[in-house]
Amino acid sequence: MFFSRKHLIIILICLEILILSSIILFTISSVLFDDLLGQVIGLFILTVAAAESAIGLALLVLFYRIKGGISIDLLTVLKS
Repeated sequence: MFFSRKHLIIILICLEILILSSIILFTISSVLFDDLLGQVIGLFILTVAAAESAIGLALLVLFYRIKGGISIDLLTVLKS
């Protein structure tokens, strides 16, 4: 995934879609099995995903301010 995509925002959006699909899976399975636990787990996953996206976007803003771009090619600077 990191080698085919060049923009970090697109990668974060793809990760958010992946997390939201797991929330939909938990919610639908909880309705199917008549259990409230799946919806509670989905709510917890949603809060963690929101915090993760907020922290990720804040890091992207800081990285953009320092380097002037948010391309994957610029991440080699962070290795040292």
